[in-house]
Amino acid sequence: MSILGSIMSKIFGGSASAQAAAPHASEAPSISAAAQGADGPTGSASSAAAPSMSGAPSPVAAGPAGAGQANVDVGQVLADLASKKGQTLDYKRSIVDLLKLLDLHSSLQARKQLADELHYTGDKEDSATMNVWLHKQVVQKLAENGGKVPDDFKHA
Repeated sequence: MSILGSIMSKIFGGSASAQAAAPHASEAPSISAAAQGADGPTGSASSAAAPSMSGAPSPVAAGPAGAGQANVDVGQVLADLASKKGQTLDYKRSIVDLLKLLDLHSSLQARKQLADELHYTGDKEDSATMNVWLHKQVVQKLAENGGKVPDDFKHA
């Protein structure tokens, strides 16, 4: 599963969120496989997703799958998770802290993979700029897929 798919799954729960991010996973299977390979020996299995590439990744992700996830209060879900953590995380503004809150890898390599999934065209070596962009895009994707995102998550 893609990193965006993992984020959606952790917040929305269920298989509908995995379907919402599935086109993103198939767009860059070699990157996904490389990152998963670092976590375990089954990384090569994800390369089977390559033939299922969709011609319209974003509309598919925001379309039918988003309808099944409507009205999920993203702020409340994340606040509940944060209350169970033993540390303070700035997940409303930081992609690193958001990934940590969701128990996902927050390494630079993982964030570069997420940048690839979301079609980031900037300099990936400028991690501060990339991180701000990633958080903004993830928040936007959550909203596009039916999540109610509080205003304090949105970047000015």
